[in-house]
Amino acid sequence: MSPEPVDSDGTVPVRRRRSVGVRPSWQAGPVPPARRRPSSASGPTWQDVPLAPVVLVRGQETVLADRAVARVAALVREYGGDYEQTVLEAATYERGQLETIASPSLFGEHRHIVVNGVEAMSDAFLDDALTFVGTAGVEVTDVTLVLRHEKGVRGKKLLDAIAKAGYPVVTCEVIKRDADKVAFAAAEFRTAGRKATNTAVQALVEALGSDLRELASACQQLIADTTTTITPDVVQQYYGGRVEATGFRVADTAIAGHSAEAVTLLRHALETGVDPVPLVAALAVKLRTLAKVAAMRGRGGASAADLGLAPWQVDRARRELSGWTPEGLATAITAVADADAEVKGEGRDAEFSVERAVLRVAAARGH
Repeated sequence: MSPEPVDSDGTVPVRRRRSVGVRPSWQAGPVPPARRRPSSASGPTWQDVPLAPVVLVRGQETVLADRAVARVAALVREYGGDYEQTVLEAATYERGQLETIASPSLFGEHRHIVVNGVEAMSDAFLDDALTFVGTAGVEVTDVTLVLRHEKGVRGKKLLDAIAKAGYPVVTCEVIKRDADKVAFAAAEFRTAGRKATNTAVQALVEALGSDLRELASACQQLIADTTTTITPDVVQQYYGGRVEATGFRVADTAIAGHSAEAVTLLRHALETGVDPVPLVAALAVKLRTLAKVAAMRGRGGASAADLGLAPWQVDRARRELSGWTPEGLATAITAVADADAEVKGEGRDAEFSVERAVLRVAAARGH
């Protein structure tokens, strides 16, 4: 039996209908095929992925992958109006399902198929998907297939076949660097036609940047709830508690040598549910940035890009290095390395370990 079709959010059963063989007057013919590219070329981003008979979405950044899948669904709607969407799980796929779902619809709907968890696909899915990719053709007709593959090389033969055929491959790698998170948040505001100052975006990333989905939601909330330029004061109004008690705020205060304030912020963060592991990680990130910038002093021609940092991060680190000696940095880095091991299982009290690290870092400034 064919799986129950679901709506574009994958939750509500729905059947959208249109007249058999009738295409909206504004749609004169089939969508032009996606431009064929050598498999080695970079693929489209989630923002510009074209409509194609087959689209592969790869990577573990689920926010971007969700957006890529949603964009393809929107393109399907623009292409043919009403459509029927079916969501499958590759791990539990049974032989013949693709063929059944892709068969001509009684009501003439476009069939849009989304397959999740391709990295855990069954052998039956691998065989059927290879057949589908091999016969899908160049132009979009009545069926589109979107495959989501998070990681690993399971089904490499299928992934290679998709790339070789020239179908779009959208790569959604996890965003880790603060500079990339700042760029992401800035793009959210820019796309919405809103102005946000650099310092406001940086404050938002420091408060919520550990989770890209939460960061994206915060951007959308500020866009929806405000009408003027988004400034640090606006961010403070909405996320003040998070700004003041995040790991990076704790780290900033410790690095400035303010031990009492740093411990107060740390205890507040712990009381509000922040885990000790990311708190230690924030200390480590800040100290690594200071060490990188300190090591490049006196080396002509070194740029922010050479350090893997944004220009504002380099400028900030240079200011924060005032009062730090190489010996003090080494002491602080050692203290954080010890705390990192302890909060990950080697110590008996993770909260005590991170508090001791904060005190040691603050004390190391000026020594």
